[in-house]
Amino acid sequence: MPMIQLIYASSPFDFHEGALVSILTVSRGCNERDGITGALICRGDLFLQLLEGPEELVDAAYQRIERDRRHLDVRLLSRRPVTERLFPGWAMRNDPARSWMWSQDEVNAGAIERATGAEAVAIFERLARESV
Repeated sequence: MPMIQLIYASSPFDFHEGALVSILTVSRGCNERDGITGALICRGDLFLQLLEGPEELVDAAYQRIERDRRHLDVRLLSRRPVTERLFPGWAMRNDPARSWMWSQDEVNAGAIERATGAEAVAIFERLARESV
């Protein structure tokens, strides 16, 4: 089965620590079952997530996310075939907001709508190079 990498952004609905814990618990369980790895960058105004693994299973996970009421304005930023994973040891790495990413003002001014797939990939490539 071909492997893909998918990156999306969304706005969290009713974001709080309990919601994040719930999302991480469920996604890690599903991802381990489906052979999906990835990373989630989250803050009060933004979810930015990378999923990588078998094409059909990553697409199915993304479809579940699109229907999840905790995600508003889900926007696909990148979907591409890959031969290697950026986060091979992580069913779902959780990272806080990054100071080198878009500010809340930039997000409010449309940074997500203007983001290119290459820009989204570069964010996660940088994150993968950082120590945990």
